[in-house]
Parts: sequence; C-alpha cells; structure tokens
Amino acid sequence: MEEKKVFVAVVAIQLVYAGYFLLTKLAFDVGMNTFVFVFYRQAAATLFLLPIAISLERKTAPPLSFSIFIKIFLLSLFGITMSLDIVGVGLKYTSASLGAATSNTLPVITFFLAVLLGMEKVKIKTSPGLMKVAGVTLCIGGVVTIAFYRGPFLKLLLHHHLIHNHLPQIQPHLPSPNTWIKGVFLMLLANLFWAFWLVLQGRVLKSYPSKLLLTTLQCFMSSIQSFVIAISVTRDPIEWQLGWNIRLLSVAYCGIVVTGFTFYLQTWVVEKKGPVYLAMTTPIIMVFTIILSALVLGEIISLGSVLGAILLVGGLYFVLWGKKKEEERERGECQPLGDAEKACGVTKGEI
Repeated sequence: MEEKKVFVAVVAIQLVYAGYFLLTKLAFDVGMNTFVFVFYRQAAATLFLLPIAISLERKTAPPLSFSIFIKIFLLSLFGITMSLDIVGVGLKYTSASLGAATSNTLPVITFFLAVLLGMEKVKIKTSPGLMKVAGVTLCIGGVVTIAFYRGPFLKLLLHHHLIHNHLPQIQPHLPSPNTWIKGVFLMLLANLFWAFWLVLQGRVLKSYPSKLLLTTLQCFMSSIQSFVIAISVTRDPIEWQLGWNIRLLSVAYCGIVVTGFTFYLQTWVVEKKGPVYLAMTTPIIMVFTIILSALVLGEIISLGSVLGAILLVGGLYFVLWGKKKEEERERGECQPLGDAEKACGVTKGEI
C-alpha cells in the first residue's frame, strides 16, 4: 500500500512541475515580464511558507549568525534568483517542452560539479565509473542535438489547442535558430546555477539545520533580490499589474503549489525511497509537459528535440545507475564472486 502512495506522490510532483513549465510559458506569452514574474513568485512563496515555518520551527531553530546570513544570502542570489531569472528568459526564447527536457540535465550537472568540488569520485576503471562518464557524454550529445538539429516538425493536436479559444493572441510559433540556441544554453546556465545551489546547500544545512526556515529565508531574500533586479529593468507600472488573469494564476501556482506543496512531497518521497528514486522519475515531467503543451498551447515539437530528449534521459539513467552501483559496493552489498559481480556492474579485475 505504501508503494502505491509513494508512486502517486511522485506522479503528483512531476505533474506539478509540468504545470509549472506550462503556466510560466503561458504567462510570458501573454506579455508578462520575466523578471517581474520571478519577484511575484518568490514573494508568494515567502508569504505562504513564513507562518508555517514560524509555527513549526521557531523554537528549535538555531540562532542566525552574520556569517550564516551571508551564506544564505549568496545561496539565494546565485541558486534561486539568478537561476529563476535565467530560466524565465530561456523559456521565453524556446518552449515549455524544451524547459522540461533540459531539466533532465540537472542531476548530471550536479554530479559533475560534485566531482569538481571533490564531493564525488569517479573510478574510471570500474563499470559504474564508466557508466557515469557515458551518462555525462550522452547528456552533452542530447544538448547539442536539441540546440543545433531540428529536423521534421511534429505539430500535435493542431486544431485542438484549448487556450487559443480564450487567448487568441497566443499562436504557435517557431523561434528562429539563433533565438532557439540562445534559449537552450540559457536553460543550461540556469541548471548550472541550480546545481550549485543543490551542492552548496548541503554545507549550509550543516550550519543551519532547520530546513523549513532555511527555505523560507532563501525565498524571502530571493524576493528582495529579484525585486531589485526587476525594478532596475522594468519601470513601467503596467508591467507590474496582475489582475484576475493568467498572470495571477501562474504566480500563485508557482509560489504556493510548486514551492509549498512539492517541498513537502519531495521530502516525504526522499525519506521513504531515497533521492535516487526521486531523480529517476524526473523524465516524467517531460512526458507530461509535452502532452499538456500540445493540448493546451498547440506547441510545435521538432524531431531534434525528441531525439535530444531521449539522449538526455539516457544520460540521466546512466549516471544514476553508476552512482547507485558504487553506493552498493561501498555498503558491501555486492558479493565479490560469481554472478553477483555482474549484477553489481563489477568484474573480477575491478575488485
């Protein structure tokens, strides 16, 4: 019964993230400024999380020293504010499906950074190590394919995109090759910042272990940072108006549902099944996003994007498989003889 609950939770998480890519892209397509959107999103997340964090962790939270404050501020600036601002511009240049596809690079980029920082090791002479290297290579191939090869276009559900009945100004369009390439590399840059956040947050948590308050503090600081950036590039009051429209829905969804709802669910899934299990379900986001984007937006998908996405997913699983087998070896779960060696991806010469 618990296995079913975990599976349902994982599907819900990935569906929420698919909705994030779709609604964010939609808000940008109706003309919302990307930097203003990030500010409103982070402000909504802060207002949602603050009372919960105070009520649950106020008494147990350690004191916030100046050095920890600076670390959290910088973590928020580079890992959240810069990452979200760059994602916004990248999505505006490309598509929701592309955003979901490139999200598969995040675990691989995180692993690569961990290796550079000495937090992970790659033993190239072992099968798991070779699988990790192969995974990184496949991901690079996937990115290059998405960026530089388009091929035939697959315009799914051409006459049934639902949103155009209500917002006729939004029509499916294909970005120019230069714009598309810029968007792809902006999405990768955003994932690089986000990967830094994932790697360095573990160190900050050792100094400030109150997870919910730490998340709330980062959202609050990110709100201030993103406001400064937005007000510096967008002075027109009309750009800041929300109203009862798709802009308000997108902000509320991303700030409350994505940040609040999925934070709890992801923590629960990791506790039950571990981080590798959650990471292995990341490609579901891409599947959901492609379906929703085709149905709602009538998004045009190229063969190159599909092939590149397949390579990205393959690279992700290669890296995760190699990491899992190395962890099994370190725990001594792999037997040193017979068929068990092959099951753990190890040969006699590698032991």
